Amino acid sequence: MQLLLIWILNAIALLAVAYLMPSIEVSGFMSALIAAAVIGLVNVLIKPLLIVLTLPVTILTLGLFIFVINGLLFYFVGHVLEGFHVQNLFSGIVGAILYSIISWLLTSLIPGSK
Repeated sequence: MQLLLIWILNAIALLAVAYLMPSIEVSGFMSALIAAAVIGLVNVLIKPLLIVLTLPVTILTLGLFIFVINGLLFYFVGHVLEGFHVQNLFSGIVGAILYSIISWLLTSLIPGSK
């Protein structure tokens, strides 16, 4: 039940990011739900592999390259899905940061979550 609630809150966070940034478009709540699920899957399956492959660059930039990885994945999902669009890589990076912050704030409101 808590996983479903977090999924819905992530979709709401995605709609909030689309509202705050005109370069990110979400066509509706159903598209936001699908995009939130795909972003979660990409973060679980692809992100760890990219982090390992780019570890030297991440170390050289003191971890800041992880923002680029997050933005690339956000941008990638925006081009793969219909109903969710990210215009450019910079919008992907800023959108991923905003999405993380808003999602964290919303999920911290759930009782019992840490």
